[in-house]
Amino acid sequence: ALGGLHLLAHSTSPAVTMLGALATTLSTVNIVGGFIVTTKMLDMFKRPDDPPEYYSYYAYPGALTLGLYGVGSMSGKFPEIDAAASTLSGLLCIGGIGGLASQQTARLGAVSGQAGVALGIASTFGHLHPNFSTAASMVGLMGLGGLAGQSIAQRVDPTSLPQTVAAFHSLVGLAASAAAVGDYINSDLAQLDAVHKASIYLASVIGSVTFTGSLVAFGKLDGRLDSAPLKLDYRDQLNMGLGAATLGAGAIFAGAPGPGTGLAALGSALTTSGVLGWHMTASIGGADMPVVITVLNSYSGWALCAEGFMLDMPVLTTVGALIG
Repeated sequence: ALGGLHLLAHSTSPAVTMLGALATTLSTVNIVGGFIVTTKMLDMFKRPDDPPEYYSYYAYPGALTLGLYGVGSMSGKFPEIDAAASTLSGLLCIGGIGGLASQQTARLGAVSGQAGVALGIASTFGHLHPNFSTAASMVGLMGLGGLAGQSIAQRVDPTSLPQTVAAFHSLVGLAASAAAVGDYINSDLAQLDAVHKASIYLASVIGSVTFTGSLVAFGKLDGRLDSAPLKLDYRDQLNMGLGAATLGAGAIFAGAPGPGTGLAALGSALTTSGVLGWHMTASIGGADMPVVITVLNSYSGWALCAEGFMLDMPVLTTVGALIG
């Protein structure tokens, strides 16, 4: 969502605004839906004789922290408060990942992750300082995505949770690619250094692989696609060819003399990497899809990490590296 918010705040064209809106909405669907799915997964292991839980009380210190940050940010007296909030957001997300590693601390980890994401979004708003109309559109898009994510996740039964996770991962991949392409269109190409270009390329390509691969994983687990592995002749050679084409497009993108050539090369890389993600996942049997989903989840993290370098946002780099 943070990449989309950046595009919306700094957009210079309708195309960039549309890509930013797409990235923001899809990411929020994943954020809200993902936390609800996480809670449902944890509820599957809850026993009737377990003691009552009061994790909802953590909402009070969380709301207090957000309120104090909001007051401090609007006062303009604390120039480092945005960076401090971003750092705290990253630490909360680290705590969330650590908590989810154990059944005993998993619910506390989920709460920590939710607080970290909320503070990360708030610090992004504070850092961007959008005007009223832009802020209203951001809130509206995130509200729309949140409602969609809540609606989808609440209708999912326990047996359908794995494919729902895969579907949400596909949204993350598409959002990362949209944010990367939008950032390239929105940038002054004369000012783009090698690291920025590499970050755009990696976010686009990894996001594309995650998008198509996750869609195939969803289709196989949900019974919409044949669970048998696809066995094309020369499939290894096909994968190597697609990988080489993706790398070749990246080389052209890195040395593109103008925006037209750069966009064409980036589009080619998106296409070939997307086909590669589809073919590699389709070539794996349905019984192994849970493992594939785990790998694709890692890919989505590295796409976020590339976005962090692209937008110079340490919180995205931190969270992306954790997921990856």
